[in-house]
Amino acid sequence: MKLDASNLWQDVLEDLAESISKPNYDTWLKDTIGISFQGSTLVIGTRSEFVNEWLERRLKPLILKLVAKRAEEPLDIEFKTISIEKEDNNEKVFALQPQYEKTPESNIKEKKEQQNWASSQTNLRKNYIFDNFIVGPSNRLAFAASQSASNSPGKEFNPLFLYGGAGLGKTHLLHAIGHSCIQQGLNVAYLSAEQFTNRLIASIQKRNQRNFRNIYRKTDVLLVDDIQFIAGKEQTQEEFFHTFNELYEAGKQIIISSDKSPNKIKHLEERLQSRFEWGMIADLQVPNIETRIAILKEKIKMHQVKLESAVLYKIADICTNNVRELEGSLTRLLAASRLTGEEINVALVEDTLRHLQTTESLYSPPSIDLIVGVICDYYKLENTDLLSGNREKQYAYPRQMAMYLLREIANISLVEIGRSLGNRDHSTVHHGWRKMDKGQTIDQEIKRDVSNLKELIDRKRRIA
Repeated sequence: MKLDASNLWQDVLEDLAESISKPNYDTWLKDTIGISFQGSTLVIGTRSEFVNEWLERRLKPLILKLVAKRAEEPLDIEFKTISIEKEDNNEKVFALQPQYEKTPESNIKEKKEQQNWASSQTNLRKNYIFDNFIVGPSNRLAFAASQSASNSPGKEFNPLFLYGGAGLGKTHLLHAIGHSCIQQGLNVAYLSAEQFTNRLIASIQKRNQRNFRNIYRKTDVLLVDDIQFIAGKEQTQEEFFHTFNELYEAGKQIIISSDKSPNKIKHLEERLQSRFEWGMIADLQVPNIETRIAILKEKIKMHQVKLESAVLYKIADICTNNVRELEGSLTRLLAASRLTGEEINVALVEDTLRHLQTTESLYSPPSIDLIVGVICDYYKLENTDLLSGNREKQYAYPRQMAMYLLREIANISLVEIGRSLGNRDHSTVHHGWRKMDKGQTIDQEIKRDVSNLKELIDRKRRIA
């Protein structure tokens, strides 16, 4: 019996509807049709090139199996883009989109567009360089890793994953890496995750996905800011997955920033999470007061003003959340001084930054002493027990719990935690933190202790 392409594909679609999720079926298969046979190949019509590629990568083995079952013989399949030619009695009539041979003129035009697009990718801020990045205990590891990645792109730390709260310097480091790599003659592409998504959508609409991929898959250094925003976006994650693989396999450098570590990003595909964890993960924490004062000193040099040490200390004491708040407060003070004619002194600082002072006490993290004290009381230990080198479980377990809670609750850097707990190396602290972090999912004792200790710390903080 002679097979009919349309009927055969309808039968296969029924099987596929039972085999995959409804959202995937509606997105990728609902509007497809069986067009014709070319020898032993079933030609399937789709609505876009992007759908072709997705079906080819994700569903082709399953489709081949179902087609062979329905046709009662092995057949090959080919996906081709179609368009609606006309509608006749409410029935859509499709036509294959013509494949044009590219003329030399069109090739030149495409290349020019690609070059123009490429030049727009490296939109780096001139003042975001390594030389003016203030280094302290809260960001030393991230800074060193960034410098190392820029000095040996694609070799030492690849990928490099930087994470931390808003305004702590992640974007500054990404731009600094970009500047350094450009000076080495490398092709650099910098963009946010949101821009990656928007440009992907635009390339699909304009049918120039090849240009899009040539930009991001053939660059020497790819810098992506705020990668957490691709979470939950299936098509974007799919595209970024293949972009990542191609760059990584070619030995190209990938640097990514996020507001949280890879394992904390919700709705991020597991395969992407695992790849983000392949290389170096470094965090940026809230800078301590010494670092905040150093940042202020650097900023007032740029503004060509002088401020007394007491004034700088007061600003740094009030602005504890992030560098962006610190810089914004300084700008506000300079503007207030200029508008009122008043000298910037402690009184002006207190008056101008009053709105920050009223909330600071409510939201500032608990102190190291408070957290350590609660842990010692909970496990009936002396403070010296946590600081000691004793590795017995009765001491090691509370010590690792302290590492975890100091990290999670107080937002303290690994270096500072190590220093506070007997001058331990940051790698030791990282190991302890990860052990407690992962342990909560499999160990009920750890989960219970974390919950109890957080409640006790919060209660103690409120009393204090």
